[in-house]
Amino acid sequence: MSGDSSTLRPHGGYRRLRSFQVTEIIYDGTVAFCDRFVDKRSRTHDQMVHAARSGRQNIAEGSRASATSSQTELRLVNVARASLDELLLDYEDFLRQRGLKQWEKDDLEARWVREVGVKTDRTDPSDQKKRYSEWLDHRDPAVVANALICLIHQANYLPDRQITRPGLDILRATMEYADLPRADMLAQYSPHFFDRLGVPLG
Repeated sequence: MSGDSSTLRPHGGYRRLRSFQVTEIIYDGTVAFCDRFVDKRSRTHDQMVHAARSGRQNIAEGSRASATSSQTELRLVNVARASLDELLLDYEDFLRQRGLKQWEKDDLEARWVREVGVKTDRTDPSDQKKRYSEWLDHRDPAVVANALICLIHQANYLPDRQITRPGLDILRATMEYADLPRADMLAQYSPHFFDRLGVPLG
């Protein structure tokens, strides 16, 4: 077997991925949020920081792994998504248990946070962090938590776009030939995956 590196698929360069940039903002924002609003001696503090870090790290590792193993890429991206889902629940719990309002998807504040991702210069991660500081540095924990929830929803969508064509082919073959229950597949992958695969959800 030749050692020609040209046989490897495009990979790495994860710092330029929007998915990595958003999860890094989530990680930094969560560390700051927990230090400000969550008891540092509590288990919740450590769990939230760990989940945020895991989301970022697995996005980066998935990008690196994409050169040689689509299966590893898929697995790592799903680990990232699972970690972010865990973090999402923690932020929702924080709001609910304190009687604080969680923004709806179409609330003005939520739309403003989403708009930042559209307008920001993605080649300059520091610029993105500055643009989110209006919410992430806010004195009201409800504002910070809601902004991070919006970012987590974005981050859970973006990894789907990171999966390369060979990775999608593996997923399609798994669904067609592995005889896995559809409910199990829906639990592991977002609806956007199925759109890309051309597989009906019904």
